[in-house]
Amino acid sequence: MKTLYSIGHYCLFMKGLFLKPEKFSVYLRQITMEMIDIGYGSLGISVLISVFMGAVLTIQSVHNLVSPLVPIYAIAIVTRDAVILEFSPTVVSLVLAGKVGSSIASQLGTMRVTEQIDALEIMGINSSGYLVLPKIIAAILILPFLITITMFVGIGGGWAAGAVTGLINSHEFRRGLLSGFDTFNATFALIKVVVFAFTITSVSSYHGYYTQGGALEVGQSSTKAVVWSSVLILFLDYVLTQLLLI
Repeated sequence: MKTLYSIGHYCLFMKGLFLKPEKFSVYLRQITMEMIDIGYGSLGISVLISVFMGAVLTIQSVHNLVSPLVPIYAIAIVTRDAVILEFSPTVVSLVLAGKVGSSIASQLGTMRVTEQIDALEIMGINSSGYLVLPKIIAAILILPFLITITMFVGIGGGWAAGAVTGLINSHEFRRGLLSGFDTFNATFALIKVVVFAFTITSVSSYHGYYTQGGALEVGQSSTKAVVWSSVLILFLDYVLTQLLLI
């Protein structure tokens, strides 16, 4: 029953975002600030993870696909498709669930326990719309660009690892990258990113917005936000794969 109550409460929370909207200029300023915070603030960790992710994937693929029947350029195909389809959109989103999700939940939780949200409501401002909606829109707009960067960086990391270790030369890797590429894979990855961006920001905002208590409860809300965002990302990854790829 508690789970059903939480789902219903979450749906009402999402509905409340669109009640009594503020002026577009207010949202535009907030969205710009959130895009910088969410996108640019997460660029470093996302790029770092992607470089090593691509490198490890290439090296492991070489060792697992060693066979006279498998052409060496197939390593690049495996790296390319794995990075685009799964590692960049899903793994990086899980990392962002920890970084961005915990930040959003703790920020809103602190505002709730210090009665800043109550002050906004007393002034007649739709606090959920003013505080949460720009975060959701900003994440949906900026995360596809961020994940696209991680795709290129991840593939580049695999390319560099293969060249440095001598496991696959640049010519063969480039040949594999251009071999049999399906553009729908990139489209599918970006669809997942948009869904994950909405999930991370909305779930984290929900847990932070309804925090009750003090500093301890803010930490608990932050933890719940990360856990539930991660679980939903994995669940939605399975659902979207079933719907769009099978």
